Amino acid sequence: MRLRVIAAVLVLAATVVAAAPPPGAGHPPAAAAEFTQAALALFAVGACGEASAPAAVPATYLTKHCTIVNRAQEDYRAAWVVKAKPFFADKVPSTVPKKVVYPFAGGDLSTALTVYPDADEITTLSLEPAGDPRTLEGLAVPATNGKAARMSPALERAMQTIRDELRFLYKVNFSNTMNMISAMRSGALPTQLVFGLSALKIHGFEIVGLRYFTLTDTGAISYLTPASVAAAPPVTARADSRNRVFANAELQFKKPGGRVQIYRHIQANLDDTHTKKDPRVLAHLRSKGAVAGMTKAASYLLSWPEFSNIRSYLLENVVWMVSDATGVPPKFGKPAGFEYETYGAFKVPHISAGKEIAKNWRDEWDTQTRRDLRFRFGYYDGSRGHTSHLVIMRKM
Repeated sequence: MRLRVIAAVLVLAATVVAAAPPPGAGHPPAAAAEFTQAALALFAVGACGEASAPAAVPATYLTKHCTIVNRAQEDYRAAWVVKAKPFFADKVPSTVPKKVVYPFAGGDLSTALTVYPDADEITTLSLEPAGDPRTLEGLAVPATNGKAARMSPALERAMQTIRDELRFLYKVNFSNTMNMISAMRSGALPTQLVFGLSALKIHGFEIVGLRYFTLTDTGAISYLTPASVAAAPPVTARADSRNRVFANAELQFKKPGGRVQIYRHIQANLDDTHTKKDPRVLAHLRSKGAVAGMTKAASYLLSWPEFSNIRSYLLENVVWMVSDATGVPPKFGKPAGFEYETYGAFKVPHISAGKEIAKNWRDEWDTQTRRDLRFRFGYYDGSRGHTSHLVIMRKM
C-alpha cells in the first residue's frame, strides 16, 4: 500500500500518542511526541522511499535526486547485500539474543539489518545525533500570494549532502568520520536518521513510528514530550543546537504483515572519560542483558586503553559478535572466554590507529585456516592488496 504524507500535517511536527508501545519500545508517557509523519516525509525525500513527498519539494527536483539515490541503493544491494546476506544467514546462530548493540556505528543500520534481519531491537551508538526531524518544514520556502511552496537553496544543499554521503557509504561500506561531523552534527536535514530510513527501504521494511528520547540517571528511556519539543530551539536555529535536542531516536518498523521491530540510535562518546563522567549509556546497555554485537570501521578504538569501559561491557554481555579488525582484539577476548573465527586476510591495519594492535590480529589470522570472504566488511586490510577481512567472536 502506498503511504501518504500530507504536507499540512508535517507543520504540526509532533502529535500526541497514547497507544501501548510495541515490544521493546520502552514505556512512553501518555504525552510522548510522535514524529511518524515527519519520518514518512523524510523517507520520501531523503531515502526516496514509497511515500508521498511534501509540496515543498518539486516533483522535477525529487525525480533527479531520487535517480541518483535509487541507483546508489540498487548498486549497493547488488554488490554487497546479496553477497553478505547468505553468508550471515549461515553463520549467525538462531539462538543468539534478539537484542543487538553496535558501537561506533556511524550511520550504518543497513549492515546491522543484513547481519541480524530478525532482531527485535538494534541499538547503534556514535558521536553523531539522529537529528531534528522538523527541518523539511524549516527549510521550505512557504507558499505566499498564491505561489506554491518551493525549494530553498538551503534545502538543495542539504539534499546534496545526503546524496553524497549515501553514495560514499554504499560504495566503501563505511562512513568517513570527518564527513559525518559536518553531515550529521551540523546537517540541515537529519542525516543520521535519513541513513536509517534508507536502510529500511533497502531491506524492505515499513515505517511504523518515530520518537525521540533521553536517558534517565538509571539508563531508562524517557521519551520527548510535546512540551519538551516546544521548548527546543526553533527550526530556524542553528542545526547543531537543534540536533543536540534530537540526539537519540527510536524508529519502529516492520515487514509488510510482520511484527514490529525497534531501531534506536544513541549519540554518545564512548571513551572512558565520558562514560565515567556520564554512566547513563552503559547503564542502558547493561539493562538489555545478553546481546549480540557488531562493529566495523571503528578506528581500532576497542584496542585502546582509553576505551576500556565499552570494551569491558562487550566482553561481559556479548554472546556472539562480528567485526573487522577494529573489534575486540583476541588479547582481550580470549582471556574472557571467547573464541575467534577469521575470514579473508589481515596483515596491515587500514589506518595508523591500529598499528599497536596489528600484530595481535595478524597472529590470530596466521594461526587459522584461510577462509574465503567474498565481500568487504568495514575496513579493508592496509596491505597493497587491500584484502577484505572479517572475524566472528563467540562465547565458549
